[in-house]
Amino acid sequence: MPKTLSVICVYNNKQILESFLLESLKKQNINYELILINNVNNEFTSAAKALNYAATKATGDYLLFVHQDIFFYDSNILKDLLYYAQSKPNAIIGIAGTTENNEVLTNILHDIPPRPAGKRIDGIHKVETVDECLFLIDRNIFNKIKFDENSINGWHLYAVDYCLEAKKYGYPSYVIGIDNIYHRSPGFSFNNQYFLILKQIIHKHRQIKYIYTTMGKWPTNTFKLNFKINLKKIKSKIKMVLFQKVKIEKTRYKQTEK
Repeated sequence: MPKTLSVICVYNNKQILESFLLESLKKQNINYELILINNVNNEFTSAAKALNYAATKATGDYLLFVHQDIFFYDSNILKDLLYYAQSKPNAIIGIAGTTENNEVLTNILHDIPPRPAGKRIDGIHKVETVDECLFLIDRNIFNKIKFDENSINGWHLYAVDYCLEAKKYGYPSYVIGIDNIYHRSPGFSFNNQYFLILKQIIHKHRQIKYIYTTMGKWPTNTFKLNFKINLKKIKSKIKMVLFQKVKIEKTRYKQTEK
């Protein structure tokens, strides 16, 4: 019997949802169940609560958790995701993730204008954790392991924590080299909430020496962690200033052309 797929998205911007994810889903050439959770009014205070709730509404053999600003340029994306998921049963499957060598593996493009989000790959590769933008979980795994609503009290790192928890039960994580996927986000989202959740996850998984994410390699040693967090905060502020400066210059250039 063919395996079924539930596509799950929690959104807070209806225009972005319709222009990106929903528009590209129209072109997909397999049947799927779509579960949309409206969080425009912030009914859910965390990704863990929202996604656990959404999963109770889903009936698919596989649960595909995806951001609202993902766009599929190819009509075979869902078909390919399902194929790879079935080729690696009892595993977490993502399109971006980080290896134990701290390499970010992904074929997706992100940001405006689009640019590579990591090292290009072919086929399927084992990773330590996957990125939150798009990942797929076998229903059998999800029946045993839910998103941790205590550690994930915001909107970051829920896939990272899930991969680390799943690994304890013998479920590995993989990234697949699928082309023609675009993520509108620029990829840097450091804020106080991110670091708060990071510390909670590190406390939970403190038996691990390092935690690997697409946003960096984080030591579980408290002194080393705090030093790196402070350094990241400084670099992030500089990066945001430069990002805003480039954005302003682009706007001025467009106005000059007119």
